[in-house]
Amino acid sequence: MRTIIIGAVAAGTSAATEIRRNDKQAEIVIYERDKYISYAGCGMPYYIGKEFDDFNELVPRDPKFFKTKSNVDVFTEHEVLAIDPNEKTVNIKNLATGEIFQDRYDSLVIATGAMAGIPEIEGAHRKNAFILRNINHMNEINTFIENEFPKKAAIIGTGFIGLEMCEIFRKLGMDVSLIARSSVSKGIDRDMSAFIEEHLRENGVNVYEDTATNEITDNGVIVGDGSLVEADIVLLATGIKPNVELAKSIGVELGKTGAIKTDKHMRTNIPDIYSCGDCIEVYNSVTGMPMYKPLGSTANKTGTIAGSNISGKTEEFRGVLGTGIYRIFDMTVGQTGLSEEEAVRQGFEVAAVIDKKVNKPEYMGGRPIIIKIVADKKTGKMLGAQVIGYEGVDKRLDVLVTAITFGARPGDMVHLDLAYTPPYSIPRDPVYYAGAKLQLELDK
Repeated sequence: MRTIIIGAVAAGTSAATEIRRNDKQAEIVIYERDKYISYAGCGMPYYIGKEFDDFNELVPRDPKFFKTKSNVDVFTEHEVLAIDPNEKTVNIKNLATGEIFQDRYDSLVIATGAMAGIPEIEGAHRKNAFILRNINHMNEINTFIENEFPKKAAIIGTGFIGLEMCEIFRKLGMDVSLIARSSVSKGIDRDMSAFIEEHLRENGVNVYEDTATNEITDNGVIVGDGSLVEADIVLLATGIKPNVELAKSIGVELGKTGAIKTDKHMRTNIPDIYSCGDCIEVYNSVTGMPMYKPLGSTANKTGTIAGSNISGKTEEFRGVLGTGIYRIFDMTVGQTGLSEEEAVRQGFEVAAVIDKKVNKPEYMGGRPIIIKIVADKKTGKMLGAQVIGYEGVDKRLDVLVTAITFGARPGDMVHLDLAYTPPYSIPRDPVYYAGAKLQLELDK
């Protein structure tokens, strides 16, 4: 059996290693048009911010690694130009030499990932405007900072990267402005994002909420009211979109979100062609609704599932909640499932509460932790949660992720036997209080 994989970042390499784990005789080939593979994209802001300086920590694996460890042939700077599903062939261009050649497959994996969604803003391609999606983009930003010494930065958009880069640019000594079309954090309700906005302002970030962007100039960003937000460097962090052009060219079905549609085994509508990673549509494990939620954790998971099914096992994708977490200065923000606003848009009659406690006793240095939980009034089950705090946010978020995944109700939180000792928690965990409070609301 010969498998060709298009794409060698998270999903593609996960598929390859899973195939090898299950089938020692399989031929596995990966074609990647970029120079870098299997890199830690989520670490790029922190490399720019000089929180670590070893580039190899970001790019720990190269083609030699995969050949030695898993007998997988990885060809970088090789772009797949065309696929013939009837003949089961692909046409590839060696970007270094210009050579075009053909290869054949028994099974094919499309793991082409996503690309930055550059908005149609005048000046978006100026030399002082950047995106941050891959290692090349990161290097371009670093080079600009080292050569131009920018004093002021503007960030357009409020995805994870945009918010993380607020902190990074501030730590590099720049004045920072964040320009948001709506609220300051996607996926977070406005009553919770208010805490984020306050924290950004406390750390010297100029926040422009509900603000349109008209033009990027050499001097900054012209916003909706015609005023200029001064900036020497501009980061476009307005989200990403699935890279599906190659798949579309051969008739691969796309889902409602515009990403590649697969079944639970990661199969597309074309026989022997699978897809995984940031180019695919997933579904919410609670509601069953399709969504496009590209995350590194999901890319690795779907890649492994694709590889497992290609190599003879039967593994199903069970959906995701779209759990995300990020750091802004010393604050951590996490969310999972549906926000209250999203749940209402999807037709749920919801109950929601916000509860504020401390993460551990004040005599142990406890600091505030704020939890919001959203539930469906009809079933009583939780639909989503948001957690904001300074320590222990990931712990509480993961407890709620697990509870929501297995259909728990808010009142079930009081029965969890969670770990307690003063350095880490309070006797009744903040999750306990938030769950109990929401259950009272549901019982009215």
